[in-house]
Formats: sequence, structure tokens, C-alpha cells
Amino acid sequence: MATSSINTAMGAREWLMLIALSVLWGGSFFFVAVAVTELPPLTIVTLRVGLAAITLWTIALILGLRPPKSINTWLAFIGMGVLNNVIPFSLIVWGQTQIASGLASVLNATTPLFGVVVVGLLLADERATPMKLIGVAVGFLGVVVMIGMPNVDAGGRGNLVAQMAILVAALSYAFASVFGRRFKAMALKPIVIAAGQVTGSFLVLAPVAWYVDGLLDLFGSSTPSFSTWASILTLAVFSTALAYVLYFKILGSSGATNILLVTLLVPVSAILLGSLFLNETLEWIHFVGMGLIAVGLSAIDGRLIKAAVRLFR
Repeated sequence: MATSSINTAMGAREWLMLIALSVLWGGSFFFVAVAVTELPPLTIVTLRVGLAAITLWTIALILGLRPPKSINTWLAFIGMGVLNNVIPFSLIVWGQTQIASGLASVLNATTPLFGVVVVGLLLADERATPMKLIGVAVGFLGVVVMIGMPNVDAGGRGNLVAQMAILVAALSYAFASVFGRRFKAMALKPIVIAAGQVTGSFLVLAPVAWYVDGLLDLFGSSTPSFSTWASILTLAVFSTALAYVLYFKILGSSGATNILLVTLLVPVSAILLGSLFLNETLEWIHFVGMGLIAVGLSAIDGRLIKAAVRLFR
């Protein structure tokens, strides 16, 4: 793929989309925490991607877009769905049955660490640079500082398997960002790619969830509460359907490394949303962490550092 096809320095539009995406995904940890009290993990993930698929295809059809007919395209949708939905969603939701959502978000923020390595090895036009590596390390340090090591310990440090599950999910996201670059050459609209991806995910997950969890039992005597259904619908429509339209727009314009930066912003969004809607207060350590994240993002993006170098020449 030609180097000129991707602008790895993001513009204001891409940054705004990235921040919006971080808000949508930051809220997903809360909604999963609500749903997981009444529903098993595979059922939550299957409902999430299934309802998201219905939402996206409805919007696509209204816009006059039709599902692609190519078998190769659908195989790519399924592959992307496995890497970007089936594996990470299932592992994260299961992990949140064992550890606190704060710890899960910290572990999920390791995605850029994996991403810089995976993308650098597999994509010729996004090779890892020392500045990117430093930026990701500083950004991740900011996430740890902001959440706070005592909270991480309280989240269940002893449950090594659950923590490893979240790390594997982060690694899967890194591979998904590379795999997803192929859709740029297919000239598909972001909404069609997003719809195809979650549809592929549903096709893989539905029979597994039915066998493992008994999906039809949802409509029996153990029907979930309104808050659980509201959480599932919010996960599907906002944290999945809308989020993946933004995801593929950023991926197509700014590359695989930049899209992974959203996982550094997700904990920021979670804390800000908590302060706005749950009356939680921000402490000074949160602002220190946010500052470190800002420095890390600037180092990865590169433009502020280049501007500073030009200024002092």
C-alpha cells in the first residue's frame, strides 16, 4: 500500500471523531457492568452485535446503500468481526465478571502498546518510530496514574486469568486495526463496513451463544430488567453501531496506529462522564494523568513536536 494513501498526522476533524469514539466506548464499560449482573457474557456480546447490525443496515438501506455481493468481501467482514468484536468483546465482558471495570479499562489501554509493534511489523507505511514508542509508553503511564494504582489493586490483582483475558483482547484489537486497512481498497462506505463487520460477528456468535448460554431463555421466566435491556440497546446503537462508523472513517483516513489511540482516551471519558452524570469528583491525580496522556498523544501524532523543533531552530 502506498505511503501517500494514509495521512498519519491527524487533523482537527479526525481528533474530534477520535474523542467522540472514546466517549462512546468509555461508556460501554459502564453499560457492560450493568448488563453482566443479569446476562451471561456471550449473550451480551451476541445481542450487542446483532442489534447493532439491524441498526446499521436499516440506516444503510435508508441511505440507498446495499450489502455487497462478493463472497471475498463477506469473508473479510467475518474476519474483521472475529478480530474486532468476537474475541475482544467476549473476553472483556467475561473479564468484567471477575475484575472491576476500572482495572479492565486500564488493561484495555495497553492496545496502543501492542498496536505500535503489530502495525510496525505488518504495515510498511506505518513503521514504528522511537517517538511513537515513547508516546505510547507516556500515554499508558498517564492512564495508570489517572486510574490510580490503589484502585487497580482493589480491582482484583489476584485474578490473573481475567487480567490476561483483557490483554489478549487488546492484542486482538491491534491485529484488527491492521486487518481493517484492506477495506480502504474495497471503496466501501464506512457504514457498510461497520454493518458487515457486526453482521459477520453475529453469524459467528449466535450459534455459540445459543449452545453455551441458551439464548432463547431470555424470553422465559428469567427476563432481564429494564435497566439491563436499556444498557444492551445503548451498547448496540451507540457504543457499537455509531462507534464503528467513526472507527472505520478514522482508520481509512489516518491509519491503524492512530485509531488505537482511542483506548488511551477511553478511561478519560469514563472519569469525565462519571463526574458529569454520577456526581463523581475529579482529583488532582486525574489531571496529572490526563496531562501525561496528552503528551503521549502529541508524541505519537508528531505535529506539536515538529512545530516546537521548527520554533527553536
